[in-house]
Amino acid sequence: MNETTPVEHHTVAVIGGGQAGLSISWYLKQSGIDHVVFEKERAGHAWRAERWDTFCLVTPNWQCQLPGFPYNGADPHGFMLRDEIVAYMDAFIASFDPPLRECVNVRQVRADAQHGFFVDATDGIHFAEQVVIAAGGYQIPIVPRSAEKLPDDIVQIHSSIYRNPQSLPDGAVLVVGSGQSGCQIAEDLHLAGRKVHLCIGDAPRVSRRYRGKDVVEWLHLMGYYDLPVHEHPLREGVRDKTNHYVTGRDGGRDIDLRQRALEGMELYGRVMDVKGDRLICDDDLAICLDQADQVSESIKTSIDGFIAKKGISAPEEARYRPVWVPPCERPELDYRTAGITSIVWCIGFRTDYSWIDLPVFNGRGQPSHVRGVSPVPGAYFLGLPWLYTWGSGRFSGVARDAEYLAEHIKARVGLSPADRQAVLNEAAIGS
Repeated sequence: MNETTPVEHHTVAVIGGGQAGLSISWYLKQSGIDHVVFEKERAGHAWRAERWDTFCLVTPNWQCQLPGFPYNGADPHGFMLRDEIVAYMDAFIASFDPPLRECVNVRQVRADAQHGFFVDATDGIHFAEQVVIAAGGYQIPIVPRSAEKLPDDIVQIHSSIYRNPQSLPDGAVLVVGSGQSGCQIAEDLHLAGRKVHLCIGDAPRVSRRYRGKDVVEWLHLMGYYDLPVHEHPLREGVRDKTNHYVTGRDGGRDIDLRQRALEGMELYGRVMDVKGDRLICDDDLAICLDQADQVSESIKTSIDGFIAKKGISAPEEARYRPVWVPPCERPELDYRTAGITSIVWCIGFRTDYSWIDLPVFNGRGQPSHVRGVSPVPGAYFLGLPWLYTWGSGRFSGVARDAEYLAEHIKARVGLSPADRQAVLNEAAIGS
């Protein structure tokens, strides 16, 4: 910053133009609070550019509850496809015309000692009295270093790049990871007739329906989605848990990897290393499958208890019985012999908070906050997994968090003209 650097003032700067940043923008606009929303790509970028062609929601459409804009389509119990999700986001944006600055990357956020925050962006320097960091927690795709040992003729992509089976070269495909993305991409390839090898992990699964309702509806009735993180049995540890795998495809159904194995999908334990033409796998396939089933069945047990306690009339339903068990563990996968020509890594993302120059992180490098309110006055986080409840980063619950933070912001609005001018004068002479 130098004496020629102009500084633009905002009451609030919101960083991130996904559902979180747009949701708090809605509340701020309702309150008449001056603000700006910075988005380094286009608003809703992840939905537009980082989802495969057959992607759909795994939660029913009725759970889409952005502020002032609940789902009102003809299929509340269905699951929006990718393009429908984008249309929903675009319609939400059009409904209130947020002050968006698209294709503007924020390079640094730092605090002014007394008055607020400087935001260094690609369109200039900004000063904000308060700042909301709504950039999510999925910035850097994870690919293990062992992948560097694989030869160049094996095409390797991350799940955020995968689009459809036709985009991969002919031959068998290895999918690594059995969270929501891994299982759904493996199914997408399998249903297209591709030979799929899947290295699973410890992700849990959940049934789509049980005793006459979608499991999501049961959990909603049971109050699970209103459970705050500090009351969860795992407390903040729940934020590290992988999401349960299930799908909204074909109207919504289970993902049963055991059934897919019967149909020819090859299953293995976790990838441990690469040695020559071999992938070294852990001997935990059976354990991972069993544990995933146990989680699903435990959820059903909770639903049974709720039905009994409330005296609800619901049809009885037989419990799941495994249709396939691994005949043995497979500690190695020879990718040449298997004809594997491509690998889709579905093992998640790392956060990148290097641009946030604020003392708001714990010993693990994760944001410290209470329901999004950081230890630095005027700085907030929004849209993170389990920020407050299960729905915090999702269409179902982000509005509640945004409204809560908007109330905090309103209580702090009111930088005096003298203080504002002092900040701008300081910025004009450099710092």
